[in-house]
Amino acid sequence: MLNNKKVKMSDKMLKFIKIGQQSPPKRDVLDRKDDFNEIYKEFIQVKAGEQASRCSQCGVPFCQVHCPLSNNIPDWLKLTAEGRIKEAYELAQSTNNMPEVCGRICPQDRLCEGNCVIEQSGHGTVTIGAVEKYITDTAWTEGWVKPIEVKSEKNQSVGVIGAGPAGLAAGEQLRKLGYQITIYDRYDRSGGLLIYGIPNFKLEKFAVERRTKLLEEGGIKFVQNFEVGKDATLDQLRKKHDAILIATGVYKARKVDLPGKDLANIFPAMEFLTASNRKGLGDEVELFDNGTLNAEGKDIVVIGGGDTAMDCVRTSVRQNAKSVKCLYRRDKENMPGSAREVGNAEEEGVEFVWLSSPKKFVGKNKVESLVADKIKLGDPDDSGRRNPEIQKNSEFNIKTDMVIKALGFDPENLPKLFNSDELQVTKWGTLKVDFDTMESNLPGVFAAGDIIRGASLVVWAIKDGRDVAESIKSFLEKKEAKLVKVA
Repeated sequence: MLNNKKVKMSDKMLKFIKIGQQSPPKRDVLDRKDDFNEIYKEFIQVKAGEQASRCSQCGVPFCQVHCPLSNNIPDWLKLTAEGRIKEAYELAQSTNNMPEVCGRICPQDRLCEGNCVIEQSGHGTVTIGAVEKYITDTAWTEGWVKPIEVKSEKNQSVGVIGAGPAGLAAGEQLRKLGYQITIYDRYDRSGGLLIYGIPNFKLEKFAVERRTKLLEEGGIKFVQNFEVGKDATLDQLRKKHDAILIATGVYKARKVDLPGKDLANIFPAMEFLTASNRKGLGDEVELFDNGTLNAEGKDIVVIGGGDTAMDCVRTSVRQNAKSVKCLYRRDKENMPGSAREVGNAEEEGVEFVWLSSPKKFVGKNKVESLVADKIKLGDPDDSGRRNPEIQKNSEFNIKTDMVIKALGFDPENLPKLFNSDELQVTKWGTLKVDFDTMESNLPGVFAAGDIIRGASLVVWAIKDGRDVAESIKSFLEKKEAKLVKVA
């Protein structure tokens, strides 16, 4: 209530000149290195409102422009500053199926916060991600997050292959419209990369589990431990459902074709991270328990410079590794991973070996050292990043007990896995789709997320899931109309 008094926007917003940037406090380095709990403490309402009030409410909100979901960021920041947290949450979730996840793991420094107008003017960005996490966690605490309520049930069904962010987002959007949704996944828990790929210190698993439980309560059926091609072919699923969505993600590790690659104790990143996450979830993990996939007491070398590499080095620290090195062929300024995550890793004692490229692995039966070449950066490539060039006679040796390869992911051979040779793929192995509709060459079979765009961000997977849901809706409506006409 304004009590008939005019309140200027500047009374609640545009406080960036008077109030400095402040993120939620980090837990002490020594404390957080000993566990897998999230490293940032919670905003209290006063601080969340205060930081939200720094928003300049600019005419062209570049934060929103650079958000894949086009989240209404300035609007829910204003609502937060005004103490209208429930309304802020309702606005945040209207464009995002998992705002509590994005608030935790989105690389805001590369997206919304990195393009904040006041950041460009030298005042320090609005801490958008932390505010998003605050309003969503508050919504869960207060009981504002409710299961889907379907007003009118439809007879048509959609089978979703993959319970990662793209599949979950699409399933939710279609279920809201009344369609019967079944989500199939080959793992024993729903969430995909969110469950087994991202460590707890970035995304505690309760945040994923409560979201999938909510979807189940809203009428979405989950079928776990289900492998398409083994438990049912793609063709069999097509006959069972009116439409199919393939949202499997990409999980095949890129290979390192170097001498010594077959030595023991050289592992793909996902194998290492999955073992750690399963252990954290309370599973018995033999390869962890016997020390094979446990970094404790070992000299660890992680190859790669993306967010997955940061997950691996920081997990190794928490497993009490003797030392942790990250080998990357470019410098810090050209690193693809989040600068925030690199900073966290440095604080936690990770040593970065910049401008270095692996040459060979050395050892008798298992890896004992890694030989690397020093790199210099040459001319920029088509993307603008400078090309790495090996310096002659520059090799050096790094002692190691375990090497973790974090070099990115490629698609699995889905036509072969699904027993569906007619399913078309691109030269990169991603599924070939009409990007206007996201429909594959097989009528009624759609695809979304990393399986069409290659390894990317969770926020892009959610965006794809929401977009493909609209296309599937149009397809099903046309299909229904034809049946009515025939009848």
